Amino acid sequence: MAHMEVTLRAVGSVLTRTGGYLDGVASHSLQPYRGCPLGKSLCGVGCYVQHARHLLAGRAWGSFVDVRENAAASYREQVGRERRWARRKHGLFSVFLSSATEPFPPQEATYRVTRGVLTAMLDEPPDELILQTHSHHVEGEGGLLAELSRRTRLRVHLSIETDRERLPGLPRHASPVERRFTGARRLKERGIFTAITVAPLLPIADPEAFFARCAESADAVVLDHFIGGDGTADGRRTRATPLPAAIAAIDPAALDLAYRDRMAEIARRHLPGRVGLGAPGFAGSYA
Repeated sequence: MAHMEVTLRAVGSVLTRTGGYLDGVASHSLQPYRGCPLGKSLCGVGCYVQHARHLLAGRAWGSFVDVRENAAASYREQVGRERRWARRKHGLFSVFLSSATEPFPPQEATYRVTRGVLTAMLDEPPDELILQTHSHHVEGEGGLLAELSRRTRLRVHLSIETDRERLPGLPRHASPVERRFTGARRLKERGIFTAITVAPLLPIADPEAFFARCAESADAVVLDHFIGGDGTADGRRTRATPLPAAIAAIDPAALDLAYRDRMAEIARRHLPGRVGLGAPGFAGSYA
């Protein structure tokens, strides 16, 4: 954080019509920040966003965050038009918050951009909101999210990629595994639909215990492998990062898509009918 470049910027349109991986998951994505201060932690090692040259603009991934200080106002300006378009095109105005940044970075405590957007949604709710985060700090907005869940179909997706706190040669998680499990459980206890997203799936030391813990802490689980999950059919974006070598040092089998399917079989024993795979899982389809 000492070397983080933080810039206040205005965004013209905070609601973006989706395509690619998110096509079929939500009609729109919403990024309260640009860049990600978690980029130098474990979740940032294989993050597909680091390959977006237009976003980086020559800056190193994990070294900057642009604070979209007018995000809530932009949402209020766009929501009527985008709701009408989404309902015509998709039948549903759904928002994925967020796909290219962390909505609860350390800077959120100061700038409250995500909170401002969620507050705006209380007045102008989407038909569906998918709130995706890698941070236990989402729990701090439990009251606001509980209120919002009464006005829209809300799913909080909290990423817990593995039960391991470290992978060899890679940085630590930005948010400890234990704290994320606790955060998920507390959101679930408030009646907020909570899914643990095991994405990208990393080697799990004790799958039976891990998915039993997921069943206690959340309403559903979504598993996604870097093959297909990083926006390429063969996972080549991820293969260009240090992540595959670290995975192979623990369990080479975890590099294959079949590993996801084996983990899904175990997950279904603990969460029958509540396990999603890939993009359909992020869209709320469970089996």
